[in-house]
Amino acid sequence: MTSMAVAHPRLPSWTTVAPILAMIALALVWGRDIGPVVVGIVAVLLAAAVLSAVHHAEVVAHRVGEPYGSLVLAVSVTVIEVALIVTLMASGGPEVATLARDTVFAALMITTNGILGLSLLLASRRHGTAHFNRDGTGAALATALTLAVLSLVVPTFTSTPGPEFTGPQLVFAAIASLVLYLLFVSTQAKTHRNFFLPVDAEGGLLELDHASPPSHRAAWWSFGLLLVALVAVVGLAKVESPVLEAAVRAVGLPHAFVGVLIALLVLAPETLAAARAARRGRTQISLNLALGSAMASIGLTIPTIAVASIWLEGPLHLGLGSLHMALLAVTAVVAILTVVPGRATRLQGGVHLVLFASYVFLAANP
Repeated sequence: MTSMAVAHPRLPSWTTVAPILAMIALALVWGRDIGPVVVGIVAVLLAAAVLSAVHHAEVVAHRVGEPYGSLVLAVSVTVIEVALIVTLMASGGPEVATLARDTVFAALMITTNGILGLSLLLASRRHGTAHFNRDGTGAALATALTLAVLSLVVPTFTSTPGPEFTGPQLVFAAIASLVLYLLFVSTQAKTHRNFFLPVDAEGGLLELDHASPPSHRAAWWSFGLLLVALVAVVGLAKVESPVLEAAVRAVGLPHAFVGVLIALLVLAPETLAAARAARRGRTQISLNLALGSAMASIGLTIPTIAVASIWLEGPLHLGLGSLHMALLAVTAVVAILTVVPGRATRLQGGVHLVLFASYVFLAANP
């Protein structure tokens, strides 16, 4: 009597199910008052959507190769982040005048200090010294700092009464930001692609992937699920924001700190993807994610807000205060000194993380 193996249908993986469940939850709770139990369920689905977004971003990156893979996650997150800013600004309220500024600056500090510092710390702890391509990283840093100064510092010193642009100034800043970002993308993806690929201690290019890349069908499927997961992350973060606002008020923190918390949630997929790349010794990929996200956050947000301001009522305060300008200046100096040698140790990673912690602390205790 012979036994026959019974073939069981293959169940979908959790990375496929999580984004779909998160979107279903988003549709069910959007615009409704939710209780503590539902808040907890939404938080779990939010975390699952973040983790699945990282997985699908890595699948797409493996298929298209670097540096295109790093651009996929950076641009996807930023586009949805911009949509969230415009949606919140359209809802009105006393805080919307500074919403774009607070969100963009939070994203800038998270990427240039939080993600960058964590990546350098993880890579150097395992390999002693983290090596990266200083040509490409330096170009990315210069572009990010230029965008930050044009969009977040200059408005404080214009002739207008508040920290805002005049109409023509805002148009110029929007065009300049978009041009710089598109020029950088062209440089990274076409004319100087090798500047943004991982390197070894001698500066030679590293082989990125040894496994066979996924099929076109698998890559497109992951790309679609990546977009679903990112929409779910931002949407569920917005659903959770009233709970965060209530918690912030309960502990006596300023309302602007809510923006920091939401920015941390939105940038969580990039943070996890950068950390994974750093642990594998792909420091350059981590830095591409960090600085690429910083540039996309400014280069796409400012032009979109400029267009949206035609319909949105109220002032648009983009200029930073003296405290945040001081943090930006220190970040610029430290980042330049980190990038110039093309290598970094735990010390540089720790310095950037302390700067990030200082920003978060001062956001809570201005």
